[in-house]
Amino acid sequence: MKKIILTFTALLIIGISAGILYFTVYRESKMELPKDVVMETAFGEEFAFAKMEPKVRLLEFMYINCPDICPTTTYKMKQLREDLKNDGVFGNKVEFITITVDPMRDTQEKLGEYARTFEIGQNEGWHLLRGSEEDTKKVADAFGFLYRDPGNGMLIHSSTTFFINEENEIIEVFGMGEKGFDKEEILKEIRKTLK
Repeated sequence: MKKIILTFTALLIIGISAGILYFTVYRESKMELPKDVVMETAFGEEFAFAKMEPKVRLLEFMYINCPDICPTTTYKMKQLREDLKNDGVFGNKVEFITITVDPMRDTQEKLGEYARTFEIGQNEGWHLLRGSEEDTKKVADAFGFLYRDPGNGMLIHSSTTFFINEENEIIEVFGMGEKGFDKEEILKEIRKTLK
């Protein structure tokens, strides 16, 4: 019985420590974004991470063939963008970044179609990006976003979006999809950050 109590106590301490680490280090951590990464937008322009102006950003990783969670998240981001436009902050204070984790299949042409589907315009504050496989992995690794292609084109990936401040610190991690991406919660967090 004493061993069970000690084991339970040790697991409890480890769990609490992991929670503290998450909330104090990971959620609000300064990232080392790869400054050498340059990707291309859905409109054929270059996007250099080293040249990003100080803004708060919501960053989504996705791939076009995703059957549910990715397009649902992008659609909810489209709705969120309208709220931020009404606030007068989208583009000048808040930007969205959407990066495909399947750059071999998600060509610039396909990204252009995706942009039209979700009404993502050129130079409006929402950057729809693709890069080399190496550069995509560098950026995903900076955020701790995991993904893998089992060979059938249906990628297995994390289900998180990232809210980062002007200093490129992760200040909140949100879910993806119908249940995970709470538009109202994210809007509230953005408004709070901009005050």
